[in-house]
Amino acid sequence: MRTLGLDLGQKRIGVALGDAEGILATPLTVIDAVDTEQAIANISGLCDQFQVRYIVVGLPISMNGTLGKQAEVVQHFIGRLNCTLKIPIDTWDERLSSVQADRAMMATGTKKHKKKQLRDAIAAAIILQGYLDSKKK
Repeated sequence: MRTLGLDLGQKRIGVALGDAEGILATPLTVIDAVDTEQAIANISGLCDQFQVRYIVVGLPISMNGTLGKQAEVVQHFIGRLNCTLKIPIDTWDERLSSVQADRAMMATGTKKHKKKQLRDAIAAAIILQGYLDSKKK
């Protein structure tokens, strides 16, 4: 059973894929988020291609623990995604996932021109890995 991880942004959606055993999350791709219907179609295609049975979406919770405007946008997107895919969807606190992604790229010496493209997929992998790790306990 594979799990897909999503990091929703205003311009891009980072996508990560869990392995079949539910142990390791790997950055997969970045999807353009401007056209919601096309983004959902792309996510649906990935779910079919990789036989995804579960989706985890990063929920932007404020540092004080409240849900802000972007969290509402994410929840709305999840509702639309759920109507289309009929795959169970869960959320995971994404606080500081982009900061962790930036640090990971810095530590590996990622070239500046690749950072923008990779950042969202790496953040999605960080979100998904946190979720997968929580399920092992």
